[in-house]
Amino acid sequence: MNSLILSKLAEANRPEQFALLEHATERLTTSDAVTHLLVRGSLARGMADRLSDVDFVVGVDDSLFEEFVSVVDPLVTTDLGGVLPGWRDTIVGDMGGLGYVYLIGWAGRLQQLDVYLAPASCIGRVQEQTICQPIFTRDPAAVYQPVPETARFTADTIGKPRSCEDLLVEALVIGYLIRKRISRGQEFIAYSEVFLFNTAVKNLIKTALAPLSTFYGWYQLNEEIGTTPIGRQCLNHLVALISAPAIPTVAWLIEGLDHVLTVADMVAPETVDNLKEAIDAYRYYLELP
Repeated sequence: MNSLILSKLAEANRPEQFALLEHATERLTTSDAVTHLLVRGSLARGMADRLSDVDFVVGVDDSLFEEFVSVVDPLVTTDLGGVLPGWRDTIVGDMGGLGYVYLIGWAGRLQQLDVYLAPASCIGRVQEQTICQPIFTRDPAAVYQPVPETARFTADTIGKPRSCEDLLVEALVIGYLIRKRISRGQEFIAYSEVFLFNTAVKNLIKTALAPLSTFYGWYQLNEEIGTTPIGRQCLNHLVALISAPAIPTVAWLIEGLDHVLTVADMVAPETVDNLKEAIDAYRYYLELP
């Protein structure tokens, strides 16, 4: 760990979440698979506030990339206090790896931890595409060669259909992001994330009730979903979500998350049951009824 760089970041930012940054750095770099650790986003630019996320790029030895991806969720849950499984970030740009967003219970509140896992051979590409501060390099002289299997694994992961659990986690994480936008008064970003939120709910309904659908996006929902009583109930919840004002409020978000969890309990009760403790913790941290 480059303690000097961490000290400079702390001096420049002094955010509440710096302790999480330091702790996460320590835990992530204990793995021999991790070759680089970079901080990006507002922390790297010295512009963090109390709502800023901790945003890492984690360089991973190409030959160990698939194995490391498989243990990130348990590592974050066990060592960092992750509340939900990681959401595979569909917003982050493509830098040759895989992005995940975690919600961490830290110092009595939720913190957002963004982890972009990049094969070590792609670190140069990452540094060209985003502003970041390197804080750990295992071997500065090492040259990492791409591994074809790693590129295939990354492409397969991105293209893999998402499960009901994936989509419920996505909706809950985006709900947290919307809460942050509301707090900051970022109406335009909140507007864009509400669409992502509603789309995640729509995708959850389709995945559970019409898994073999060949229709794209929002097409044919009434014809595919609305032919059964449970389907009509789900579409009623979806209509309530998309009928709300475009710029969300905290009251809308509370109601919207209630719609999400009600729908999930109807169409994927086992998923809700499996995530019960995580959902309870999420409600607690967001002070939801």
